Amino acid sequence: MSVPVPSSSPSSAPRRRIAVLISGRGSNLMAIAEACAREAWPAEIVAVIASRPDAGGLAWAAARGLPTVALDHRQYPDRASFDAALAAAVDAARPDLVVLAGFMRILTEAFVQRYEGRLVNIHPSLLPAFPGLRTHRQALDAGVKLAGATVHLVTARLDHGPIVAQAVVPVHAGDDEAALAARVLEAEHRLYPMALRWLVEGRVSVDAQGCVTQLDGQAQLLIT
Repeated sequence: MSVPVPSSSPSSAPRRRIAVLISGRGSNLMAIAEACAREAWPAEIVAVIASRPDAGGLAWAAARGLPTVALDHRQYPDRASFDAALAAAVDAARPDLVVLAGFMRILTEAFVQRYEGRLVNIHPSLLPAFPGLRTHRQALDAGVKLAGATVHLVTARLDHGPIVAQAVVPVHAGDDEAALAARVLEAEHRLYPMALRWLVEGRVSVDAQGCVTQLDGQAQLLIT
């Protein structure tokens, strides 16, 4: 597996093209876009693609002049046909990175392989713990004292792949799913932009075993 690595230092790196895939309100999209502008990444968001035409993040993106595409997954007979349309929309944007930000669709193996090494996801747990849905319920039921989020490169195995960075949050006595989810989401809004900037600037490497190293020696664990 490879990751996008510029041929020069981060300060002179070519601008990277980012496509962001969403399904809902797009809060991670907002955090990424705002950090990209505020921190002057050598990157630009070239497409925001939603699996639902009513996704709130589409309106936010359009209001800021970002190119948007709405693909209603309910209009396709099966997952493969939707993923084919999704791939066409992604390819039209010619992205260097394809970023899943609350994209609530399981992608086919063919789609994942098409973008291998440049397909990135954030999952609201400390992977490999609690993959799949209802992660916060899983964490509460297990009685863990720490929860969090994971940014990883996507592989064909669900919620699996080289871990770029993780954020840790405490689980408080009396937490319900909503309280824990809100705490984790706040951490996601810090973690995802941090990890994506590393990828944009080529500041990580992935070895043959799938272990990701931050080349500047920065901590890949964010404790909140």
